[in-house]
Amino acid sequence: MTVKDKQKVRERIWEVIEDKDLKRTSKSCFGRIPNFKGASQAALRLRKTDQWQDAETVFSSPDSALRDVREYALCDGKVLIMATPKIKEGYILLNPQDLKGHEKRASSIEGAFKLGRKIGKFPQVDLVVEGSLAVDLEGNRVGKGGGFADREISHLYSEGAINKDTPISSIVHPLQIIHQIPQEGHDQKINMIITPYTVIRISFINPIK
Repeated sequence: MTVKDKQKVRERIWEVIEDKDLKRTSKSCFGRIPNFKGASQAALRLRKTDQWQDAETVFSSPDSALRDVREYALCDGKVLIMATPKIKEGYILLNPQDLKGHEKRASSIEGAFKLGRKIGKFPQVDLVVEGSLAVDLEGNRVGKGGGFADREISHLYSEGAINKDTPISSIVHPLQIIHQIPQEGHDQKINMIITPYTVIRISFINPIK
């Protein structure tokens, strides 16, 4: 499998999301993690899992598809760590105790910058939620390109914030689940897939890379 194979997967998923009118926004999804119709329902389904209930600290990528996830985390009294776009400015920590009544605003990128604080070291993270363009049932994923999610997960491992048993999840539309994702050596796996309709738990030991 090559980088070209991954790009073919991206192009196919972007076309499906566009052609079937599955976006929550008028913006084109090409070049982005799709903000798909049903993302809020998927976030609510994640919210009902044991993994969510047990988590005190949640990590999220900054994708717009995950804004409901971030808002729910803050509303449920969980510490939220969000990566900045393309990790250009590192990571932001949002403490729900400081955000009463401002959870929705804080769940946006702009709001997180204004209401959170940048951190240099991670606390323990109990649940990771990454945006994905496509996933498969072996825990492989592909993003929009750039390897940002892989870098985020690697940072969490290297800082000791997560370990091989930490739930690493992604919310997607069912049409974003495909038979096989092309893989490269640096790719990180997920172990939970959440759609608006179901939770898929993947049984494997997460390799630390």
